[in-house]
Amino acid sequence: MKRVVVTGLGAITPLGNNTADFWNNLTAGASGAATITKFDASRFRTRFACELKNYDPSLALDKAELRKTDPFTQYALSAAAEAIEDSGIDFSAIDPFDTGVIWGSGQGGMQTFEEQVTEYVQGDFNPRFSPYFVPRLISNMASGMISIKYGLMGINYTTVSACATSNTAIMDALNYIRLGKAKVIITGGSEAPITPASVGGFCAMKAMSTRNDDPATGSRPFDVDRDGFVMGEGAGALVLEEYEHAIARDANIYAEVVGAAMTADAYHMTATHPEGLGAMKAMQFALKDAGLKPSDVDYLNAHATSTPVGDLSEIRAIAKVFGDKPKHLHISSTKSMTGHLLGAAGAIEAIASILSIHNGVVLPTINTTTLDPEIPAGLQIQLNHATEKDVRVAMSNTFGFGGHNGIVIFKGVY
Repeated sequence: MKRVVVTGLGAITPLGNNTADFWNNLTAGASGAATITKFDASRFRTRFACELKNYDPSLALDKAELRKTDPFTQYALSAAAEAIEDSGIDFSAIDPFDTGVIWGSGQGGMQTFEEQVTEYVQGDFNPRFSPYFVPRLISNMASGMISIKYGLMGINYTTVSACATSNTAIMDALNYIRLGKAKVIITGGSEAPITPASVGGFCAMKAMSTRNDDPATGSRPFDVDRDGFVMGEGAGALVLEEYEHAIARDANIYAEVVGAAMTADAYHMTATHPEGLGAMKAMQFALKDAGLKPSDVDYLNAHATSTPVGDLSEIRAIAKVFGDKPKHLHISSTKSMTGHLLGAAGAIEAIASILSIHNGVVLPTINTTTLDPEIPAGLQIQLNHATEKDVRVAMSNTFGFGGHNGIVIFKGVY
């Protein structure tokens, strides 16, 4: 099979509207959480989230694109624009049918849906829907708009596997290029879920933190006092490219995508398997796919959303795969800083993992003051600050409602 490398990165996140700012704030241990400003959340159980700051979609989109698209597609186009520019790729020099887009979004155009239905109800049920209602709403529109903007005429679709969505997209892009079905694929994910219905739905499930008096410390993965996740929004984009094609054009290579796998818990609609069975097997299958041993992994970007059940389930799975005293492995959860971007989480965490390899840095888990006593003492969870380390292999974990487990492994190219 063909080798696959990452040659471009783009990020729109609560920690910065480009990859450089995102990375700098990650390494500084900054929190993206604050009181919600997108709507009046004063009556909600949870009143804070990790929103984008000073994001201007017009920097990457023209007026027609802005009018026709939901924020989740705007985020995707902005991140893709940065990734493509970063890659230095000239699509005019490539057969357009050798290029594609495999994107992910768990919810799609939630804001558009709410606005249009609200207008319908408040307008005495007068059916004056926007002609862009459906195109703005459907989850595949981000991948479609990226392909239209850049003339990418090959493989094009959207994955949906809840919070494992972006890793599913990256895995599919990896496999299509491996099989020679494409030379370049833009992949990643975007989500714009900070809306009344979305926040209200997760509040009703009691899935989110209620630290409304101190939002910056709301996301505290692995902490004994964690009380739920903090919602985030944004997008991450990666340019995946066949290795020989990248070498031939003298591209900058960040890392190689060496393995990926998915499993299903087949256990519960929203809860992870208590012993992490599906997560364990997914990590093992991904390692096998990569031709690596557990001892080869230097850094693990954990899914760890800061929920009481989910964090321990993942820890149990990690301990079964890597042992409860792996001297080589550092673990952290960047959701402590970015919040949980749902379907886009895997995309920005893939970027974080790749840049950990590229820059030789293990990222921190912030806000965690007292580790849950059920976590094995021998697991090295990086707390409070980043640390320098020669990271040659990084694993990124994602798990989603419905029991979806998606794992991707990156390796430095030396």
